[in-house]
Amino acid sequence: MLDQKTLAFINMYAVMGTLENLCELDPEARALLTNKKTVSLAFDVKDGPKATLTFSNGRVRLEPGVKSNASIKIPVGSCEKFNAVVDGKATPIPVKGFQHINFLLKDFDALTKRLERYLRATEEDLADPVFAERSTVLMLYVIAVALSQIGDYDEIGKFSASHIPDGDVQFSVKGSAGATIRAKNHVLSTIKERPANPRAIMEFENLALARALFDGKVNALACIGDGSIAMHGMINMIDNLNRILDRVALYLA
Repeated sequence: MLDQKTLAFINMYAVMGTLENLCELDPEARALLTNKKTVSLAFDVKDGPKATLTFSNGRVRLEPGVKSNASIKIPVGSCEKFNAVVDGKATPIPVKGFQHINFLLKDFDALTKRLERYLRATEEDLADPVFAERSTVLMLYVIAVALSQIGDYDEIGKFSASHIPDGDVQFSVKGSAGATIRAKNHVLSTIKERPANPRAIMEFENLALARALFDGKVNALACIGDGSIAMHGMINMIDNLNRILDRVALYLA
């Protein structure tokens, strides 16, 4: 059973947060924001995540908290309602920023649809090697951030996180993108770059393997056995992170 609060944090930080990386990797997404006025969009979810997305000259930045000077403010009554908004099953009503409604209906909508295409790529999409690489890198970032949200909010995830000692775990693809899962006092956070001094490393041999694993086409244990997923360092860190990773697919299905 999915915890709606955990899912809301995943939707805010792992899914919407990946708009940052989408604009870095995808020229079409970047062009939607180029030479446009800076607009900031704040979501205030009751008993859930609160964050502000700033869209400025081809870039997106997500920051925790509702910025007082945000161009658009959207309060959402519950985590369930926010999840419905992200799924396209509910329409949020701004309490500030009606003059920017065109941005919400056009640019923001186009950006989120572009991200969805990458995250829910078809076999036809993945036949294009450039698209496949971007899609896999974006999926890596989504999963890396989702790991921390599950470790911090999901009851089963929190149990696993309670056994992870302080330090950084590298979660990466060899020769490509990487992220840091940082544990401190059994609370997890994700940084979208490789750690300088990891205590443990979980690395996929290549992007094709990472893609197959993300799509559920290969077995992780078999890949660990044949060495195509390399694991080094503190085994208990990796073991408990893997337990959390098992729950990511439930939330991102």
